[in-house]
Amino acid sequence: MANVAQGVTAARKTHIRYGIVAMLFFVTAVNYADRATLSMAGTSMSKDLGLDAVAMGFIFSAFGWSYVLGQLPGGWLLDRFGSKRVYAASIFIWSLFTVMQGTVTYLSVSIAVTTLFALRFLVGLSEAPSFPANGRIVASWFPAAERGTASAIFNSAQYFATVLFAPIMGWVTHRFGWPYVFYFMGAVGIVTSLVWMKTVYSPKDHPRISRAELDHIKEGGALIDMDGPKKRAAVNEPAAVASTQAANDVPKWSSVKQLLSNRMLLGVYIAQYCITTLTYFFLTWFPVYLVKERGMSILNAGFVAALPAVCGFIGGVLGGIFSDFLIRKGCSLTVARKVPIVVGMLLSTSMIACNYVDSSAVVVAIMAFAFFGKGLGALGWAVVADTSPKQIAGLSGGMFNMFGNVAAITTPIIIGYIVKATGSFSGALVFVACNALIAIVSYLVIVGEIKRVELK
Repeated sequence: MANVAQGVTAARKTHIRYGIVAMLFFVTAVNYADRATLSMAGTSMSKDLGLDAVAMGFIFSAFGWSYVLGQLPGGWLLDRFGSKRVYAASIFIWSLFTVMQGTVTYLSVSIAVTTLFALRFLVGLSEAPSFPANGRIVASWFPAAERGTASAIFNSAQYFATVLFAPIMGWVTHRFGWPYVFYFMGAVGIVTSLVWMKTVYSPKDHPRISRAELDHIKEGGALIDMDGPKKRAAVNEPAAVASTQAANDVPKWSSVKQLLSNRMLLGVYIAQYCITTLTYFFLTWFPVYLVKERGMSILNAGFVAALPAVCGFIGGVLGGIFSDFLIRKGCSLTVARKVPIVVGMLLSTSMIACNYVDSSAVVVAIMAFAFFGKGLGALGWAVVADTSPKQIAGLSGGMFNMFGNVAAITTPIIIGYIVKATGSFSGALVFVACNALIAIVSYLVIVGEIKRVELK
């Protein structure tokens, strides 16, 4: 057994990969809850700081600017230093900046607004490696036939974040004031970063994984040694060999040109931008919509926002399960990934119906249905795990996430201008639904066959 990888136990069957995806799920829930802190605190904060809809839109967008700028460097860091260490540092740093946002209440109004924008910018920069790391870890731990479900599970955490944390953040804002939302979520994130370091490993290095499980995920196409070569070269090889190996493992920035020249990936990137537009409507303006357009209290909005999020969570998990089911039934990878995406985006356009009803209960029901569709179609990260060149999985995920999260910049600002110009959210809902239609067109017309890209 001398050649057995470090950390691999006897042949008894283990299911360590399920624990890994559970940790990804929770970390992603914290990630999205930190992004949503501003939306939950937004109504009270805008009153205290005297902000109109456009100003709030720009502050909402601060996260997006740096999140987009940080994607390629974040992906490079993951490929260079590995998912575990980079992700742990990311969680800790973004949580620290989240705590600091609560302190702007002690500043004068003009300084507070500038400081808040800067801190949101730093949160976005710190979170940049998170989703490329998620995709990278899923590609490492899960065979192709399980990858859709695993990706859907961690991606559906964005909805669970609202289910779990929106009511809590609404209550904290109501009971203690908006700064305490940032203190609470920052503390949760700092603790999470410590737990991460104790629980997450690459497959070959996990202390409790069995040979049976390692063989199962390896035979299914998982990249089980994604973080391994650099470390082993440094330990086992002569200095010159280790240096050469490390140099070869550094992602080449010329690879970016190959990613951008691939029609399939460009179609995926365009669609992800449109799908992420839906995400950021719900993350930023949806609670404000409930308060200002539908007359709910902040406390009620926090609880009501959880219902569409539950439906989004259910849709997200079902989308992955259904996609993997289609693969097991013999459908091509292309069909298995595209069908849930197209159907889900079509369902999400139903949100336009909210413009034609007066009942708040009906509005919430429609939004729940639309959110279910959005969850069903959110399989982009499964597509990334299926298509990324194995040498630059982090960089490829960063490119995908960079394109998608341009919507984090544009969506809050565009909706802010629409609301200020029209005095209502009707045009905003049409804008968001149109993005869902463009995502459908992109997958049906541009993407073509879904397959792994090989670097030249």
